[in-house]
Amino acid sequence: MSKKIVAIDMDDTICHLVPKAIHYHNAAYPDLPLTIDQVISFDLSGIWHPECTEEIFFGRPKLYEELEVFDEHTIEEVRRISEEHDVIIVTAARPSAVQEKWNWLQRHMPFIPFENFFVAKRKYLLEFDLLIDDGPHNLLAAREAGKRTIGIPRPWNSTLQNEFLMKDSWNGMGELVNNVLSGPGFPAKG
Repeated sequence: MSKKIVAIDMDDTICHLVPKAIHYHNAAYPDLPLTIDQVISFDLSGIWHPECTEEIFFGRPKLYEELEVFDEHTIEEVRRISEEHDVIIVTAARPSAVQEKWNWLQRHMPFIPFENFFVAKRKYLLEFDLLIDDGPHNLLAAREAGKRTIGIPRPWNSTLQNEFLMKDSWNGMGELVNNVLSGPGFPAKG
């Protein structure tokens, strides 16, 4: 029997991108500080400083190498999942960030081989059995493609949290993954 494929997003799923980008935004523009609760969509242009751009917010050199691990359970739970399933890391990235993301992954999760690292904005085009992600567009597209999902609750997916199984910590994620993959149907809420 072949292993199930578990696709795991990086940014704000296994590491914290938006809080770090907000930190640098607030240091550069102290007259218009942001909080994570203000980030209710992926279009930040209406809330960041007028002089800020996507390149400034997400394009800071080495930004992706500085990101903190999501929580104290993340690394061990991803390792546990990878022992039972074929884990692929799937992340959207600007070209300048790809190497930084790979460096972060190798520093924190060296058990993930290069061939299991995918850069893709349209994740639904890849073959997987389960997607763990924070992006509402990714959760919706995966569901439409008949895939199982586990969402990471964030302010930008709050309108969908009642429609998807959500987990706010990696503590026990391996067990949840096994339950979702072995259970019938597609659980909506957890």
